[in-house]
Formats: sequence, structure tokens, C-alpha cells
Amino acid sequence: MLRIDDADGVRTVTLDRPERRNALPPDLLDALEDAVADPPEPVVHLRGAGDAFCAGADLDAVSDVAVAVADGGDTDAAAAFAEQGQRVARTIADSSAVVLAGVDGAARGGGVELALACDLRVATDDATFAETGVTFGLLGAWGGTLRLPRIVGEGNAMDLALSGRSIDAEAALRMGLVSRVVERPAMVARDLAANDHAALAELKPLMRDRGADADREERETSAFATLVERNAEALRRD
Repeated sequence: MLRIDDADGVRTVTLDRPERRNALPPDLLDALEDAVADPPEPVVHLRGAGDAFCAGADLDAVSDVAVAVADGGDTDAAAAFAEQGQRVARTIADSSAVVLAGVDGAARGGGVELALACDLRVATDDATFAETGVTFGLLGAWGGTLRLPRIVGEGNAMDLALSGRSIDAEAALRMGLVSRVVERPAMVARDLAANDHAALAELKPLMRDRGADADREERETSAFATLVERNAEALRRD
């Protein structure tokens, strides 16, 4: 489900579930965390196989959480699922490498949130983005409420999160969700790796400011768990 290739200063990490549009079950999240935490290369290129970047959380996994809540009142399961995604997003943000999201195809929900955690986001003309949580009675609980307004501004973030609408690559570029629209994201990763590796390692933590992130993540987890409890029957997939 995860392919890793190390070459020429770039670790290419490919979400490889094209039949599920690279949706993320818990075991794939764990594998992704391991792949990006402390890689041997100075640059990581995160991409998706097939025609999607990442469809977000696997709906079967969300259903399993909903079943646990509906049948046993286990709200801890919902909180744990949110916290796992947040932990992976933090690992991306805190990785020793510069992490580039190369979005070619659809990024939805948790897929957008993983891209937001990356240091850079570039898109192809085929890329689309949507924070779809609200359409399921949920919210982006993998750092979406934290990073989206920081990156695109509060007004754009409210629009995307409250509507669940999809935007194309050019709209994403205009609002700053991506920094470039390119034909081959892999070439951007290669260009980054051509720079001085020590300088890259020093620049990244200086450009990051995680000041109040922990409090926001805790509030996000609580809100997600509450919504899963409220919508558990609708979310379960028996």
C-alpha cells in the first residue's frame, strides 16, 4: 500500500491504493509516518498512485469507528482515529526532510490535510482539492482547522471547510493552497534536492512555528469525537 524509492536526494513516497483512490486506513497511516519521520534523503516527495493524490480517511475505517461508538458508546475510538491522523501530520511537519506534496488528481478531506502538513505543495493541471468532512457530518480533524486558515487565510478556509466544495489547481494557486502548477512535481522535488542539504535542514525548522498547535489539535479531536457520536448510525457501513 506504500511504495518508497530513494534516489538522487529524494525519497519518493507513493500512496499505492489506486482502487480506493489512495484512501488511508490506520495501517497505511502508520507506514506513512515511518516513511517520513527521519528519511535518509533531504527531500521527500509525497504522491499518490493512479488518478488521485489521496481521498482522505478510508471510509471503512471511519465506519468501524462509528460502529464502536454506536454499539458501545466508545467515543475514545473516534478520538484515537483523529489523534492518529494528527500525529502523522505532525510527523510530516516535523520531519528532518523537506516534504513536498505533489498533487496530481483529487485530494479530499484527510488527503488535503496531509498536503497542508507538507512544507511545499505543488499541483498538476489535473489536481482538485476539497475539504469534504462537512458533507459527512464531520470536520477535518487531522490538523485541517489549524493549517488551512494559516495557509489560505480565514475567509478562504471558511469557504472551503463550510461548503465542502471542490476547487481546481488554478483556484488553489490563487488562494495560496499550492505554490505552483507544474507538469511534473517530481522535477520540483529533484530541484529542491539539488540545493545545499545542510541549508535545507536549517531553513525548515526556522520557517515553521507550531506555537499553539497542541491546543488546537485537542479541540479538533474533541469536536470530531462529538460529531462521530452524533452521526454514528449514518457513518456505519454494515
